[in-house]
Amino acid sequence: MRYSFEFKLEHAEYYINTGQFLSGPNDVNEKNFRNKVRDWAQLLKLHVSDALKHNSTNKVWTAEEKLALIMKVESGSSIRSVAIEANIYDGQLYSWIRKYKELGYNGLKESKKGRPSKDPVMTKKKIKPRELNESELEELIRLREENESIKTEIEVIKKSMALRHKKWDEQLKARKQKSSANSENKDTN
Repeated sequence: MRYSFEFKLEHAEYYINTGQFLSGPNDVNEKNFRNKVRDWAQLLKLHVSDALKHNSTNKVWTAEEKLALIMKVESGSSIRSVAIEANIYDGQLYSWIRKYKELGYNGLKESKKGRPSKDPVMTKKKIKPRELNESELEELIRLREENESIKTEIEVIKKSMALRHKKWDEQLKARKQKSSANSENKDTN
C-alpha cells in the first residue's frame, strides 16, 4: 500500500515525539504497520523529511556503491539499518547481497533489462575470430587429424560389434533350430 507523504510524516513525527502509534488503516496488519512507522521515524531522523517522499525517478546505483553497502552488512551491521541509511528497501539490499555471493562483483553490475529483441539482426553478435599464431595453427591441425582418426576407430569398432552381434544371433538361431529338431526326433521315437 502506498501512503502519502503527509500521512507518513504525521505518523513518524507522532511516534518520535510520543513513542506511541497513531491508528493505522483498518485493512493493514497492525504489527506490519508499526514496523513501517518505525522505519519512517528512522528515515526522518537520519535524513530530511524528503526521504519520506515518493521519488518520481529511481536512483541508479553503481556497482561500487552497492559493494560499499554490502561491505557494511558483511562487517556486522544489520541489513535493515544499512538499507534505512541508504534510503532503500531492505529487500533490495538483500537481493544485492545474494547476487554478490552467487556471482561476485560482476553480479552487481547492471545487466541488460527487458524483453529480448525479436529482430534477428539484433540477436546475432558479429564476432570476428582472432588470428591464430603458428603454434596454435599447428596444434589445431594436429587435433583435427587426431579427431578424424578417433572417429574412424569408433566406426571400425561399431562395425565389428555389429558383425559380432550378427554372428551371435545366427549362432543362437542355429541352436534353437537344432534344439527344436532334436525335440521333434524325441517325439517321433
